[in-house]
Amino acid sequence: MITKHASQHRDLCAVDTIPVAVAQRSILEATEAVTGADTVPVAAALHRALAEAVVSPLDVPAHTNAAVDGFAVRGSDLPREGTARLQIIGTALAGRPFPSPLGAGQAVRIMTGAPLPEGADTVLMQEQVLEKDGLIQIGAHHRRGENVRHAGEDIHRGETVLTAGKYLLPPDLGLLASLGVVEVSVTRRLRVGLLSSGDEILPPGSFHQTGKIYDSNRFSLRGAVTARLVAELVDHGIAPDDPATLKRTFQEMARRCDVILCSGGVSVGSADYTKEALAQLGSVEFWKVAIKPGRPLAFGRIGDCLFFGLPGNPVAVLVTFYQFVLPALFKRAGVRRPPLLPTFPARALEKLRKKPGRTEFQRGILERDEAGRWQVRTTGKQGSGILSSMSRGDCFIVLEHDRGPVEAGEWVEVLPFSALM
Repeated sequence: MITKHASQHRDLCAVDTIPVAVAQRSILEATEAVTGADTVPVAAALHRALAEAVVSPLDVPAHTNAAVDGFAVRGSDLPREGTARLQIIGTALAGRPFPSPLGAGQAVRIMTGAPLPEGADTVLMQEQVLEKDGLIQIGAHHRRGENVRHAGEDIHRGETVLTAGKYLLPPDLGLLASLGVVEVSVTRRLRVGLLSSGDEILPPGSFHQTGKIYDSNRFSLRGAVTARLVAELVDHGIAPDDPATLKRTFQEMARRCDVILCSGGVSVGSADYTKEALAQLGSVEFWKVAIKPGRPLAFGRIGDCLFFGLPGNPVAVLVTFYQFVLPALFKRAGVRRPPLLPTFPARALEKLRKKPGRTEFQRGILERDEAGRWQVRTTGKQGSGILSSMSRGDCFIVLEHDRGPVEAGEWVEVLPFSALM
């Protein structure tokens, strides 16, 4: 059952069509993070969610050091007017600090990242001094403390640097490595089950038959899941339109998986097979969502396993995955703040057909005009079965719920595929 949200979902189903935002919110409210954690090397932690906060074991920087190549000096030796000359007594390199204290009237040549010698508190850029015969000449325009990075300036020892639920990206791996961290505790991998349903579906590589189509959805979904999350995929292949077979398959998948992604069998006419199987196993609601492509959608739970019934058309399955499934997968995986999916405006280069009352995701190709402004054109025919429109395109043209037809030259919002895939 879907516990406290079941009545809300029944209410939604009483409505002929629900807005995209309502479906998104309802799904997220009914989704909980899995329990359990894995300990993995930092190098293998990309796109995982931290199970525990990471506390810095040291100051960053670990020592006060030079921010530029130049000369380490005492602030008290800086002239207030005119010039001053200081004697160069040695060199400090990153990893090879100058060993002796700095006295009055002395300077040490220093490289970026090298620890400041004892007594020094200022670094002068080498381009801003005159060097001759073992001396440097400096003017009165310098200030004490310039070009110095202080110990703990970035991170203090004992400070929480990454919180539990952080979705780990490449900079986070570098940050962990900079603290000397070797392993981290992350939420365990999601187990995601994949299934295509329908008597008309053939596996790639099999002999083509009239009236049949090759299965593309499991492959698209496999790539869509693993592009953003580390998951264990449980591929159950293709199930026929048979209630008993579907029931057995769903039972097995629910025992093994945290989330089931099933494509096909949720549109008018074929939904009864899936409904009959699921009615005996759990609580799953069938919605008509005001979205194009991807109007039919099933969501619910079989035991502790979330169930998504996605449309069978290959473009619709990807649109609904990114709008409804991916946010839920992030939350299920323990991610507290999923990556943003930003849109930005671009000028339409052609007239776009659109009916008010639904959100549309047309496939587009982005380019810049002579002034550097973004503009977008469609990939051509926008049928929900034309998967090549996704392959040719590099963005979704997102047309809002209440918007009508778009004239060439009007501004539209675009969501680049690079933010999704």
